Amino acid sequence: MRTIPQKESLTVEFKSDQKRLPDTDLIAAIVCLTNTEGGTLYLGVEDNGTLTGLHTSHQRIGQLSALIANRTNPPVSVRATVIHEEGHNIAAIEVPKSSRLVATSDGLLQRRRLQADGTPQCIPFYPHEFPSRQSDLGLLDYSASPISEATVADLDSIERERLRRMIELYKGDPSLLNLDDDELDGALGLVRTIDGTKIPTLTGLLMIGKESAIRNHLPTHEVAFQVLDNTQVRTNDFYRTPLLRTFERLMEQFEVRLEEEELQWGLFRLPIPTYDQRAFREALVNALVHRDYAQLGTVFVRLQNDTLSVSNPGGFVEGVTLENLLVVEPKPRNPTLADAVKRIGIAERTGRGVDLIFQGVLRYGRPEPDYSSSTATTVQVIIRSTQADIPFFKMIVEEEARTGRSISLDALIVLSHLRTERRIDIVTAVQAIQKNESAARSILERLVEAGLVEPQGIKKGRTYTLSASIYRQLGQSADYIRQVGFDRIQQEQMVIQYIQKHGRIQRKDVMDLCRLSRDQSGRLLQRMLAEEKLIAHGKSRGAYYTSL
Repeated sequence: MRTIPQKESLTVEFKSDQKRLPDTDLIAAIVCLTNTEGGTLYLGVEDNGTLTGLHTSHQRIGQLSALIANRTNPPVSVRATVIHEEGHNIAAIEVPKSSRLVATSDGLLQRRRLQADGTPQCIPFYPHEFPSRQSDLGLLDYSASPISEATVADLDSIERERLRRMIELYKGDPSLLNLDDDELDGALGLVRTIDGTKIPTLTGLLMIGKESAIRNHLPTHEVAFQVLDNTQVRTNDFYRTPLLRTFERLMEQFEVRLEEEELQWGLFRLPIPTYDQRAFREALVNALVHRDYAQLGTVFVRLQNDTLSVSNPGGFVEGVTLENLLVVEPKPRNPTLADAVKRIGIAERTGRGVDLIFQGVLRYGRPEPDYSSSTATTVQVIIRSTQADIPFFKMIVEEEARTGRSISLDALIVLSHLRTERRIDIVTAVQAIQKNESAARSILERLVEAGLVEPQGIKKGRTYTLSASIYRQLGQSADYIRQVGFDRIQQEQMVIQYIQKHGRIQRKDVMDLCRLSRDQSGRLLQRMLAEEKLIAHGKSRGAYYTSL
């Protein structure tokens, strides 16, 4: 089986070596990879994926590593190995992602990007793109940068009062309300003093700058709110206004389109919105705060039929992926801006806004937020307003009422999976909650103790289903019988087949065969005896069973 990828990607590069690849081309390709996401360069492979092998001068693979380190600045340390495949020797050169900008020894600086057709290409890395790269790597807080052409006259006192009002409205940091204008601007990083002169920072201009100043000095700032009915555009508003005013306007646009139905439950009325307002707010704030302000692009908020999507320029920051989105430590692209909106109160203060987005969707029995369309240059979250699962929502509310606290996100994720997939094991739970096996096992056992989940089997074969009481509560008792009943039928058949092959079976055999505990295997045997499917012989440890 072929181990080398079939085609190039952002992290896979092919280079032909039939006529000996020039050193300058090899080094340029290495620089291109290390300045993007890193990856593997396969030397001896054509652009179409055909394997043609290494040139005779490149057979000594150790020399390639030395050449690359000597011809890059700062030196790039690669790992080069030879792969023998389809009769050819191919050099696999593993290139790390650099935390610094890397150039060739001749001063060539390049980065890698995907073209519209999905194929990669190397392009020049221009100086105006450096802040964006450094910000992604956590080496530069672009939002704290002073805007040299701007002055404090570009700050709007009306917007500063809006900021104070929002601190009160969203219960932000109350100590900010006791500060005068200069102290407030300093506390939130809205200005920096350079050579005795106060200069607005990017955060300051974004938050409380005059609209004309934002247009002049921050041309990258733009937000769009769109409402689409299939292909027809109902609303298409673009904003280049101060961030807090933009936030308020977008919240208004969202709220007037929000629909709710009420669930009458005893003496209480529980609202069930088409979209959770807190989830939308966090998604919007994340897009505004974590976008890449060093590159042109628009933050898009789109409502289309039963889908809400929020996207922003700039991919996930260094260290954040789809596989660790729920657990990775918060890493804001713009720390000063992120801190300001937290202290104002419009963002979740722990930096775990993603948790609130997931909780605000899953508790209603809807599909989890979808980040899979995100790319290296864009983050997009899609939230669907499918019909709420009322019995599931009631189950969550009842459990919260019983415990007196909100249900954890991990528990919500597991219960949501069981609602749709019916069964979960430890491996699947680990992937779902993005934590280790110990954490997954712990949350499952807590759900068992709460009576929400039932275990089936033991050790590696242990799986979990919603409990019989929960299936009754959900009005799906038949589904419970199908899930658990089929297991029992299968277990009985396995016991009978074992006896047919070996003549007899003991309890320890049933435990190993069906992956059951001692008590569970005992109950299975007693049930089969009662139904006259087995005959018991002997007592205690010497007991064994045969079929009729």
